[in-house]
Order: sequence, then C-alpha cells, then structure tokens
Amino acid sequence: MSNLKLRKWDSAEHLKTDEDMALYLEACLQEAGDDAAFLAKALGNIARAKGMSQLSRDTGLGRESLYKALSGEGNPSFATILKVTSALGIRLHAQPAPSA
Repeated sequence: MSNLKLRKWDSAEHLKTDEDMALYLEACLQEAGDDAAFLAKALGNIARAKGMSQLSRDTGLGRESLYKALSGEGNPSFATILKVTSALGIRLHAQPAPSA
C-alpha cells in the first residue's frame, strides 16, 4: 500500500488568468447569499493568486492588514473591498435578482 499524501485545496493555485479570477468571483457572489466573510475570503484567494505584495503596493494597505481583512475572519470595510477589487482589475456589477 502506498502512502498517499493529501493537502488542503487552495483555490488560489487554480486562478491563473484574469478571466479565471473574474469567473471565480462571479460564482462566489452567486453562492454567498449574505455571507460577507465568504466573499472576503474569495477576494483573498484572488489576491494571493495575483500576489499580496503587489496588491499591498497598489492599494496602499499593509500586507498583514490585507491578509486579515481577506481571510474570511476579518470584517473589511466596503471601502477596502472597493480598493482591492479595483487594484485586482475586477469590476463589480449589479443585475436584478431572479424573482422568488
């Protein structure tokens, strides 16, 4: 019997292109409902895929504070979310929700 090594799934490893990142965030927006921490963590995965150091430079926010805000444990302000999405080259958009 072989020793099978498993490691935790990391979405950031699979986000290679800007299109991958935008589609991932779109899927997370659809799944999140009112779970803001879920969306913050999704942005954190995208940020890690692009590079947290570069994001820190582009937003003017410290790396540690970005890690905390985008961990799913923090509670980032909407201003921080807007800075992050802008620096990541992601545009948020609105559309009518389907009728219940």
